Amino acid sequence: MDKEATKRSQSEKERRRRIHSKTIVFNSDEQKMIEYFCKRYSIKNRSKLFREAIITVMLQKMEQDHPTLF
Repeated sequence: MDKEATKRSQSEKERRRRIHSKTIVFNSDEQKMIEYFCKRYSIKNRSKLFREAIITVMLQKMEQDHPTLF
């Protein structure tokens, strides 16, 4: 890899680095459901699960709400 490609690669990594934190609070039933789901489907990275679930719902909602011409 040349120097410029390496520089772009590092820049891309820096851009995608997660620096913003959010806190979610669950009740006992929700927590039990999360634990059950993660155990059943062998999910070890809950942060990734939550991130993907949230972004998926947001993208679906945005797709539904897009402006129409007719």
